[in-house]
Amino acid sequence: TLAEVLEQPAARVGAMLDQIAAGYTASGHGFELRRAAGGWRLYTRPEYAGYVERFVLDGQSVRLTQAALETLAVVAYKQPVTRSRISAIRGVNCDGVIRTLVTRGLVEECGSEPESGAFLYRTTTLFLEKLGLNTVDELPPLAPFLPDDVEELSDVTR
Repeated sequence: TLAEVLEQPAARVGAMLDQIAAGYTASGHGFELRRAAGGWRLYTRPEYAGYVERFVLDGQSVRLTQAALETLAVVAYKQPVTRSRISAIRGVNCDGVIRTLVTRGLVEECGSEPESGAFLYRTTTLFLEKLGLNTVDELPPLAPFLPDDVEELSDVTR
């Protein structure tokens, strides 16, 4: 695409990108230019990846989505819990949301269920720090937030 835009032969553009990549490496930049998937991409150098990851993850001020908050609540109150159990409680697939929560360090794998072999998830110490709790036992009780007819509702679903 770059060769087309510059109206230059692809071989010439490729050679120039090779030179640019070599220059970045020689200069000790924190990133490198590499061939990838038939094109070129910028990547963080492995020796700097930890710093970039901390910057990106620690600097996240983006709020969690409603789906992420609901999933996090299920994990917090039902831990250790499998993805399938979380999905059953929420009524929707939670795979992507769990990946997001794991990436943000709020949820982690903590073994597997003996019967099915499914991964179990629990909240992390970062979760407790963000909520200002010492343990999950300090989470508020759910009973005040449940509808008065919760027993009737659960009988209907059986």
